[in-house]
Amino acid sequence: MSLEVIYVTRHGFRSSWQVDPSTGIYTASIRSPTGLPTDPSLTSHGVQQSNELAAHLLDVDPPIEQVYSSPYYRCMQTIQPFVHKLRSQLSGDVLGEATSRIRVDPALSEWYGLAQFEHPSSAPLNELQSHFPYIDAAYASTLAPSRRGESLQQLHDRVAQAIDAIIRRSDEEGRKAVVICTHAAVVIALGRVLTGKLEHDFGAFTCGLSKYRRSEPREAGASARASGKAGTNAAPLQTWSEGQIANARSTTSLDIDFAGDADPHPRDSSQPNLRFSQGGKAGLYGGWTCELDSDCSFLGGGEERGWKFSGDESFMETDSSGSWLTAGSSSDAVGDRPELENRDSHTSNKHGDSKL
Repeated sequence: MSLEVIYVTRHGFRSSWQVDPSTGIYTASIRSPTGLPTDPSLTSHGVQQSNELAAHLLDVDPPIEQVYSSPYYRCMQTIQPFVHKLRSQLSGDVLGEATSRIRVDPALSEWYGLAQFEHPSSAPLNELQSHFPYIDAAYASTLAPSRRGESLQQLHDRVAQAIDAIIRRSDEEGRKAVVICTHAAVVIALGRVLTGKLEHDFGAFTCGLSKYRRSEPREAGASARASGKAGTNAAPLQTWSEGQIANARSTTSLDIDFAGDADPHPRDSSQPNLRFSQGGKAGLYGGWTCELDSDCSFLGGGEERGWKFSGDESFMETDSSGSWLTAGSSSDAVGDRPELENRDSHTSNKHGDSKL
C-alpha cells in the first residue's frame, strides 16, 4: 500500500511576540510554556479551534494513520487533542497506539527571513515530551532550516525535500493517510510543492484543513524523479526562481495577516541550499491534487487569520555597493521597510490593528 492522502493543517490562534530587527532580540508579554518568547502557546480561542479540529479529523476519509508536526509548541498543542482522542479509540490496539504518536519534524518548522543574527531555537525534544506525552521519540529528521533564516526559494526547497521524505517513508510503512500540523508559510509551500502550482496562494487559515490526493502511481512518480521527467498526471518539473515565488500572489480578498506567522528555526540544516533543479534530489515536483484548500467549515469561527507571503521578509538589505546591511544598520533601513519594525504576527503592518 502506498500513501494516498496528505492532510495539512495550520496551528490555531496563538499569543504574540516582538523582535528588535537591529539586534535580533525577541520579547513576549506572555511567557511561553517552554520559556522561549518565540514559542508561544495557543490563546483560549486557539484551544477551542484545536478541539473542533480534533473532532473533525476523527471523521475524515480515509482515516489518518500517522501524525507529523512542527516542533513548535503551538503546533504540538493544536494536534494534541486529536492524538488524544485517536488513542482513546485505539485503546488496547498496540499497533494503532504506536502509529498514533506524534512525529516531531524540524523540517516542518516555520519560515523566517534571512538575517545576520541567529534566530532562537525551538525547545529540545526531551522538554517537549514533558508537555506532550505522545511523541514518537524514535523518529528522527535529518533536515532543518538554518537559524539565520531562508530565502523564499530555500523555504520551498526545504519543504520539497521534507514532504518527499515523509511520502517515501509512508509508502514503506504502508500508510494510506497522514496529517501534518505546521505554520502558514509551510502550509502554502506544501500546496505548491505537492501540486506543482508555483504561482498559487493556497489557503492558510488557523486550523484550516487542506487535503491532497495522490494523482500519480508510486512507480511513475519515482521514475519521474529519477529521470527528470513528469510522471503520469504529474505537474511538469520546474526550476523555482526567486522571482516566480516572490511574485506569486492571491487575487482573493482575505483578512490577511501580512506580518506573518514567521518565527525562528530549531537547528541548522546540514543541506540548507538544496534547489529544485537538482534532478529530484531536492524533493517532490507535483503529482498531487488539492481536494480541500484550508477548509474551515467545521470551525465555529470559520476562516480566520488568513496569511500569504509578503516579500522575502529578510532582515538584511544591501547598500549601493551590494554589501549586506542588517535592518537598522543605516539611518533609513527600518524607515524604508516598516514591516521590519514589528514581527508580531497578530498586528497588521499596514494598519497596526490587532488580529485577535
